[in-house]
Amino acid sequence: MSEPRPAKAAPDASRRSERSRRAIFDAALALVSETGYAKTTIEGIAARAGVGKQTIYRWWPSKAAVLLDAFLDLAARANEALGGDAQSEIPDTGDLAADLKYVLRATVDEMNDPAFDAPSRALAAEGIVDPELGARFTEALLEPQLGYYVRRIQAAQAAGDVDPDADPRLALELLVGPLHHRWLHRTLPLTHAYADDLVDLVLRGLAPRA
Repeated sequence: MSEPRPAKAAPDASRRSERSRRAIFDAALALVSETGYAKTTIEGIAARAGVGKQTIYRWWPSKAAVLLDAFLDLAARANEALGGDAQSEIPDTGDLAADLKYVLRATVDEMNDPAFDAPSRALAAEGIVDPELGARFTEALLEPQLGYYVRRIQAAQAAGDVDPDADPRLALELLVGPLHHRWLHRTLPLTHAYADDLVDLVLRGLAPRA
């Protein structure tokens, strides 16, 4: 008499769901890079990811919401690849200029990366006509990143390297604002040299007064 076969293990629903999410994210980012936001559709994302469009609608209300989560996931994975995590702060080596140049150079590299450029532009454009999406993008990604600059500048103020009367929020906008302006309008190339010059210029204005 043969022994009964062991029962097959039930499929891991959470693992299957994670695979589907990853496929959807990859498909959304690829399509918006290849065809642009306007031509990217839920149907196209579903076909590219190998899932039913009802699966997408079960998790997200629109293609903009899919793209936002896909971009946030891409940013998190890029940060992890650099050895960071969700709580990563700007390095504090005691040399403010070097620390800021390190971060702004990494930002330049990200802005010049096609994997980030297309979805970033799509989200920026859609956020203008969809205030709710724009607010979510700002809350989920931009504000946490801007907070890193605020805390690093506050640390520099405590160390006597920055004017204690300078507004940290205004100071960070002097650093990141020009980068985003040049990226958004494509006025001139974004380079490491530009990032370095920007840091040097801003820090001269933030130096403690005699």
